[in-house]
Amino acid sequence: MNQSAPLTTCLWFIDNGREAAEFYVSIFPNSRMVSHWVTPVETPGNAPQTEVTVDFEIFGQKFIALNGGPQFAHSEAVSFVIPCADQADVDHYWSVLTADGGVESQCGWLKDKFGISWQVVPDGMGAYLGGADAAGRARATQAMLTMKKIDLAAIAAAYNDGSPSAVG
Repeated sequence: MNQSAPLTTCLWFIDNGREAAEFYVSIFPNSRMVSHWVTPVETPGNAPQTEVTVDFEIFGQKFIALNGGPQFAHSEAVSFVIPCADQADVDHYWSVLTADGGVESQCGWLKDKFGISWQVVPDGMGAYLGGADAAGRARATQAMLTMKKIDLAAIAAAYNDGSPSAVG
Protein backbone atom coordinates (compact mmCIF):
# COMPACT_ATOMS: atom_id res chain seq x y z
CA MET A 1 0.00 0.00 0.00
CA ASN A 2 1.39 3.42 -0.99
CA GLN A 3 0.90 5.66 2.03
CA SER A 4 3.39 8.27 0.91
CA ALA A 5 0.90 9.95 -1.42
CA PRO A 6 -1.38 12.56 0.20
CA LEU A 7 -5.15 12.36 -0.06
CA THR A 8 -6.74 14.25 -2.92
CA THR A 9 -10.21 15.76 -2.65
CA CYS A 10 -12.43 15.27 -5.69
CA LEU A 11 -15.21 17.83 -6.12
CA TRP A 12 -18.09 16.89 -8.43
CA PHE A 13 -19.45 19.59 -10.74
CA ILE A 14 -22.07 19.40 -13.47
CA ASP A 15 -19.87 20.92 -16.18
CA ASN A 16 -18.07 23.94 -14.70
CA GLY A 17 -15.17 22.31 -12.88
CA ARG A 18 -12.57 24.41 -14.69
CA GLU A 19 -14.40 27.64 -13.80
CA ALA A 20 -14.53 26.58 -10.14
CA ALA A 21 -10.86 25.53 -10.08
CA GLU A 22 -9.75 28.80 -11.66
CA PHE A 23 -11.89 30.74 -9.15
CA TYR A 24 -10.38 28.95 -6.14
CA VAL A 25 -6.82 29.27 -7.45
CA SER A 26 -7.39 33.00 -7.94
CA ILE A 27 -8.36 33.66 -4.30
CA PHE A 28 -6.23 31.37 -2.15
CA PRO A 29 -2.47 31.67 -1.63
CA ASN A 30 -0.13 28.81 -2.53
CA SER A 31 -2.61 27.67 -5.18
CA ARG A 32 -2.19 26.69 -8.82
CA MET A 33 -3.72 24.92 -11.78
CA VAL A 34 -1.91 21.61 -12.37
CA SER A 35 -3.34 19.59 -15.26
CA HIS A 36 -6.52 18.33 -16.90
CA TRP A 37 -7.89 15.31 -18.70
CA VAL A 38 -9.80 15.56 -21.95
CA THR A 39 -11.45 12.37 -23.20
CA PRO A 40 -9.88 11.24 -26.47
CA VAL A 41 -12.99 9.21 -27.32
CA GLU A 42 -16.60 9.15 -26.23
CA THR A 43 -17.00 8.03 -22.61
CA PRO A 44 -20.23 7.47 -20.65
CA GLY A 45 -21.96 10.83 -20.43
CA ASN A 46 -19.29 12.67 -22.41
CA ALA A 47 -18.66 13.41 -26.07
CA PRO A 48 -15.11 13.10 -27.43
CA GLN A 49 -12.79 15.96 -26.50
CA THR A 50 -14.70 16.78 -23.29
CA GLU A 51 -12.71 18.08 -20.33
CA VAL A 52 -13.59 15.64 -17.56
CA THR A 53 -11.14 16.51 -14.79
CA VAL A 54 -9.11 19.53 -13.77
CA ASP A 55 -6.33 19.05 -11.21
CA PHE A 56 -5.49 22.05 -9.01
CA GLU A 57 -4.06 22.93 -5.62
CA ILE A 58 -5.36 25.20 -2.86
CA PHE A 59 -2.96 26.04 -0.03
CA GLY A 60 -0.77 23.31 -1.55
CA GLN A 61 -3.56 20.68 -1.06
CA LYS A 62 -4.45 18.59 -4.12
CA PHE A 63 -7.96 18.78 -5.58
CA ILE A 64 -9.69 17.40 -8.64
CA ALA A 65 -12.68 19.13 -10.23
CA LEU A 66 -14.73 16.43 -11.94
CA ASN A 67 -17.26 17.44 -14.59
CA GLY A 68 -19.54 14.52 -13.78
CA GLY A 69 -23.00 15.76 -14.69
CA PRO A 70 -26.12 16.52 -12.64
CA GLN A 71 -26.35 13.24 -10.69
CA PHE A 72 -24.92 14.56 -7.40
CA ALA A 73 -25.15 17.87 -5.55
CA HIS A 74 -22.91 19.45 -2.93
CA SER A 75 -24.11 19.63 0.67
CA GLU A 76 -23.03 21.04 4.01
CA ALA A 77 -22.09 17.51 5.05
CA VAL A 78 -18.65 18.36 3.62
CA SER A 79 -17.09 21.77 4.12
CA PHE A 80 -13.65 23.33 3.96
CA VAL A 81 -12.29 25.38 6.84
CA ILE A 82 -10.32 28.44 5.76
CA PRO A 83 -7.56 29.38 8.22
CA CYS A 84 -7.82 33.14 8.72
CA ALA A 85 -5.06 35.02 10.52
CA ASP A 86 -7.31 37.92 11.50
CA GLN A 87 -10.60 39.71 10.90
CA ALA A 88 -9.28 41.21 7.66
CA ASP A 89 -8.81 37.66 6.27
CA VAL A 90 -12.32 36.72 7.42
CA ASP A 91 -13.78 39.81 5.74
CA HIS A 92 -11.83 39.16 2.51
CA TYR A 93 -12.75 35.48 2.09
CA TRP A 94 -16.36 36.11 3.15
CA SER A 95 -16.73 38.85 0.57
CA VAL A 96 -15.13 36.90 -2.28
CA LEU A 97 -16.91 33.61 -1.59
CA THR A 98 -20.40 35.10 -1.11
CA ALA A 99 -20.14 37.26 -4.25
CA ASP A 100 -21.96 36.38 -7.47
CA GLY A 101 -24.48 33.98 -5.97
CA GLY A 102 -22.78 32.73 -2.81
CA VAL A 103 -25.07 32.26 0.19
CA GLU A 104 -24.37 33.22 3.81
CA SER A 105 -25.28 30.72 6.50
CA GLN A 106 -24.58 31.05 10.20
CA CYS A 107 -21.61 30.78 12.55
CA GLY A 108 -19.06 31.48 9.82
CA TRP A 109 -20.46 29.02 7.26
CA LEU A 110 -21.30 29.90 3.65
CA LYS A 111 -21.83 28.31 0.26
CA ASP A 112 -19.98 29.77 -2.70
CA LYS A 113 -21.50 30.28 -6.14
CA PHE A 114 -20.66 26.67 -7.03
CA GLY A 115 -22.45 25.24 -3.98
CA ILE A 116 -19.27 24.31 -2.06
CA SER A 117 -19.53 24.89 1.71
CA TRP A 118 -16.82 26.81 3.55
CA GLN A 119 -16.18 27.73 7.17
CA VAL A 120 -14.44 31.10 7.42
CA VAL A 121 -12.85 30.97 10.86
CA PRO A 122 -10.36 33.36 12.45
CA ASP A 123 -7.40 32.07 14.44
CA GLY A 124 -8.06 32.80 18.08
CA MET A 125 -11.79 32.07 18.05
CA GLY A 126 -11.19 28.82 19.92
CA ALA A 127 -9.57 30.74 22.78
CA TYR A 128 -12.95 32.35 23.47
CA LEU A 129 -15.24 29.41 22.71
CA GLY A 130 -12.99 27.07 24.72
CA GLY A 131 -11.50 29.52 27.22
CA ALA A 132 -11.01 28.85 30.93
CA ASP A 133 -13.95 31.04 32.03
CA ALA A 134 -17.16 28.96 31.74
CA ALA A 135 -19.45 32.00 31.80
CA GLY A 136 -17.24 33.70 29.21
CA ARG A 137 -17.39 30.61 26.99
CA ALA A 138 -21.18 30.64 27.21
CA ARG A 139 -21.38 34.35 26.33
CA ALA A 140 -18.93 33.95 23.44
CA THR A 141 -20.85 30.97 22.10
CA GLN A 142 -24.17 32.82 22.33
CA ALA A 143 -22.64 35.77 20.48
CA MET A 144 -21.29 33.49 17.74
CA LEU A 145 -24.68 31.81 17.31
CA THR A 146 -26.21 35.16 16.31
CA MET A 147 -23.63 35.77 13.57
CA LYS A 148 -23.39 34.87 9.94
CA LYS A 149 -19.87 36.18 9.23
CA ILE A 150 -17.69 35.80 12.34
CA ASP A 151 -16.85 39.04 14.18
CA LEU A 152 -13.92 38.09 16.42
CA ALA A 153 -13.96 41.40 18.33
CA ALA A 154 -17.63 40.87 19.24
CA ILE A 155 -16.90 37.30 20.38
CA ALA A 156 -13.96 38.57 22.46
CA ALA A 157 -16.12 41.31 24.00
CA ALA A 158 -18.83 38.77 24.86
CA TYR A 159 -16.27 36.46 26.45
CA ASN A 160 -14.85 39.35 28.49
CA ASP A 161 -18.35 40.54 29.52
CA GLY A 162 -18.33 43.60 27.30
CA SER A 163 -14.61 44.40 27.22
CA PRO A 164 -12.75 43.71 23.95
CA SER A 165 -9.53 42.83 25.82
CA ALA A 166 -7.69 39.53 25.35
CA VAL A 167 -8.82 36.22 26.83
CA GLY A 168 -8.82 36.49 30.63
